[in-house]
Amino acid sequence: MTETIFISGIDTDAGKSYATGWIARKLAAEGKRVATVKFIQTGNQGHSEDVDLHRRIMGTSLPEDVLGITAPIIFSYPASAQLAARIDGRTIDLSHVDRSISALSEAGYDVILVEGAGGLMVPITDDVLTIDYPVSRGLPVALVTNGRLGSISHTLLALHAIRTHTLSLKWLIYNEHFDSDPVISADTRGFLRRYVSTHFPEASIIVVPSFDPDRPDAK
Repeated sequence: MTETIFISGIDTDAGKSYATGWIARKLAAEGKRVATVKFIQTGNQGHSEDVDLHRRIMGTSLPEDVLGITAPIIFSYPASAQLAARIDGRTIDLSHVDRSISALSEAGYDVILVEGAGGLMVPITDDVLTIDYPVSRGLPVALVTNGRLGSISHTLLALHAIRTHTLSLKWLIYNEHFDSDPVISADTRGFLRRYVSTHFPEASIIVVPSFDPDRPDAK
């Protein structure tokens, strides 16, 4: 049975694509067939730069990339989904994402990682937020955070949203790529470990190391 996980971040530039590609590579090394999907891509035409990054890190391509299955919704303007859709004169139909997940599941993938667009509260329309997608589809969530100053508050707000929407937190993903101040990053990591172990004991913490996306095995 295919496991589908929705990966979000504490903000727009939390390192979701970087973390998604690394986790996909790690799961593939454990013998799993892994596919990644970009929930909604903005700022591109005809391809998803985030899926491109996943593949560079994974060191492979998927046949479904060519068919557009792994990036079912793409807008040209680099903005939130609802604004990008308005600029392109289009509407957002999330059933395209559902069909992509179904196609990948039918193709026999063990794990599907769906990388969100921005944070959990990013608007899709005036009435639908990103968080509504995993809620309505019953998907577990993984949250990408980091050690930048201010990330603790952003992380706790996202975790509060996850709890209030009765979502299951599968992973808290700590991305070391942004560790610039060792004192702040060590404190952030320690605090978040304690918080998650107390409030989300069912969740695992994954630490994604800093690496060159074009040479993920160079460490």
